[in-house]
Amino acid sequence: MTLTLDHALLAAAPKGLRAELTDLDPAAFLDRYARADGSIALREWSCSGTDFTATLEFADHLRTVIATGSPVAAMTSALYDEGYPLEILHFHQRPTAEGIATFMKCEFNGRRGWAVATAADSAESTVRAMIAGVNLLAG
Repeated sequence: MTLTLDHALLAAAPKGLRAELTDLDPAAFLDRYARADGSIALREWSCSGTDFTATLEFADHLRTVIATGSPVAAMTSALYDEGYPLEILHFHQRPTAEGIATFMKCEFNGRRGWAVATAADSAESTVRAMIAGVNLLAG
């Protein structure tokens, strides 16, 4: 799902992030907060109730995560196992016209920053925001 910077997304953003967003054009916003390219890419996603499957592409291999329950816990564990110990410091999720927007302040190897993603459901939006966080902070 393509993320666009519009009034609805700005209104959904947490207060601590809104001030940073007001002067950004859409391209700068995507580059700064919603990077889907980088160290990790989400290749496949499926979710049925509390069961989900995510296939992640790393530089030299694919990893499929199959879990029941919390996608945050499963993805945190998988990322840690792959050498990406992402810590979620703030988590904010809101419905928008494009779906569910997830705003996540993350820390990775001493660097902190916000990551943003949208998807049709909250689980996929969360996973996409986690991947954006790694891609933004690992680079």
